[in-house]
Amino acid sequence: MNQIVPKTALISLSDKSGLDELVTFLVSKDVKILSTGGTYKAIKEITSNVVEVSDFTGFEEMMDGRVKTLHPKIHAGILARRDKDLDVLASRGYEPIDLVVVNLYPFQETIASGCSFDEAIEKIDIGGPTMIRSAAKNFKDVAVLSDPSDYASFIKQWKSDEGISLDMRKELSKKVFLTMANYNKAISDYLSEKQPTSLPGFSFEKSSSLRYGENPHQKATLLTFDGLKKRNIANAEIIQGKELSYNNIVDADAAWECVREFSEPACVIVKHANPCGVASSASLLEAYDLAFQTDPTSAFGGIIALNGTLDAKTAHEINERQFVEVIIATDYEKGSLDILSTKKNIRVLRVDLDQDDLYPGIIKKVSGGILLQEDDNFSVPMSSLACVTKRQPNENELNDLMFAWKVAKYVKSNAIVYAKNKQTIGIGAGQMSRVISADIANLKAKEEGLKVAGAVMASDAFFPFRDGIDKAASSGIASIIQPGGSIRDEEVIAAANENNMAMVFTNTRHFRH
Repeated sequence: MNQIVPKTALISLSDKSGLDELVTFLVSKDVKILSTGGTYKAIKEITSNVVEVSDFTGFEEMMDGRVKTLHPKIHAGILARRDKDLDVLASRGYEPIDLVVVNLYPFQETIASGCSFDEAIEKIDIGGPTMIRSAAKNFKDVAVLSDPSDYASFIKQWKSDEGISLDMRKELSKKVFLTMANYNKAISDYLSEKQPTSLPGFSFEKSSSLRYGENPHQKATLLTFDGLKKRNIANAEIIQGKELSYNNIVDADAAWECVREFSEPACVIVKHANPCGVASSASLLEAYDLAFQTDPTSAFGGIIALNGTLDAKTAHEINERQFVEVIIATDYEKGSLDILSTKKNIRVLRVDLDQDDLYPGIIKKVSGGILLQEDDNFSVPMSSLACVTKRQPNENELNDLMFAWKVAKYVKSNAIVYAKNKQTIGIGAGQMSRVISADIANLKAKEEGLKVAGAVMASDAFFPFRDGIDKAASSGIASIIQPGGSIRDEEVIAAANENNMAMVFTNTRHFRH
């Protein structure tokens, strides 16, 4: 029979999240609970039906708890094969342990906090790994829970199937060995006094095959990281619409990353992984209206991200104005969903503004290897801007400069952003020449009848020559934000002064390839 119905559970946890619900369920199923130390005390507050491991084994903890579960009565109970070892257990007066609920000392989190060497060594778990490895090896007869995020699915299956299936036990076993691989690698790297030099073996909660990749001849799959607590792009709640494509997901992620930069109501429209319209205003409706005005042509078939609850008026405007592939928001008024439902093919996603950040930021395959880098999470505060020109930017210009700088961070290099009153009026992206990017931004503004005079310009990296500044001046740009750092900064600053422009340096660049 593939299912098991646990009768005895061993619980020992560092992370006690979800413990109340799990213990309450186990008690309702008359499961005998064994526990240790702080976990035993926590369970005692939930139920009196718990036995301390030292009472179960007849062996008192020693060495400040270093040795407590390393006992044959524990490991024989976990490792016993139910089809051949039960007589051996009985001859010793031992009993089977069918469920092991254990997570490990937080070694990675401890060393990340800047602890001492001795503190780190004490967080190398011994009993925990031994118990979960024993249970994982014997998954044919034992279930193991090493991650609180699995409690809900474990309970759900037991309730619906009156037991735990072999398939689930095998998946839980695989998670243990993956967890141990990462855990041991972290310890090895720490003791070697080096940064990790290999990509950890990530675990995934689910995967879905996509119709194809960027092009129809390329196969593609979406893998979702295990242990997510929030609704991210990869695990968004899909309220309606067709299946997401590879390109939909890439563009949706680009739009969502950008719109999360803004605290006030904001809208970002993305096409081919680049923002084509961004605005921040008093309401989402106004923000969408302004973002759409930047480049209605490119907005056609684009991805729209909003950093708040989509209301009915904004949903109506979107439906009336354009064809849209995907809409992303933190929530939706019922009226807005009714409106969007009239166009069945629109993918409507609900995503949390706060996102999980469990894994290395950016992973890129290259020939013969993999590049890893942190996410570009650095934000330059207004107080850190250094004005390098005779004219200082006024308050409105400063606000627009900060707005344009946030947008430029999400535009492919070379990136130039024209903005005015917290609305993009022209965006030049992905060009080999920064001057050509400025030309494109200016062209986009003229195409839509948006006035450049008095607007600001953001550049994701420094200007190597003064020609970019002269080009901006001829378009009517009043103020510029850029990293600075060119060997010709003096020439560039002189060009700004000659044109009575204000210019500030951030001393930080935001290349995006």
